[in-house]
Amino acid sequence: MANTKSAKKCALQNEKCRIINTARRTSIKTAIKKVLIAIEQGLSVEKTTVLFRDAQAQLSRARGKGLIHANALARKTSRLNKKIALAYKK
Repeated sequence: MANTKSAKKCALQNEKCRIINTARRTSIKTAIKKVLIAIEQGLSVEKTTVLFRDAQAQLSRARGKGLIHANALARKTSRLNKKIALAYKK
């Protein structure tokens, strides 16, 4: 347990950030799953693209907050984009 005032404050801030970061990670996973489900169900290209843009925005926001690495952002975005391109290839 923290002994000093600054250590107690730091512990409170860490807990607050942990909860916020967990929520962000969960929302990112949900957004990615929505895109994958849209591809599986064969929704229109427009609807899938809207879901993809939302997922991409959430990933970029997480990158800006330092939640994920830049290469992880690029990898996840690229893989999603590739799946969409393969699914709606004419």
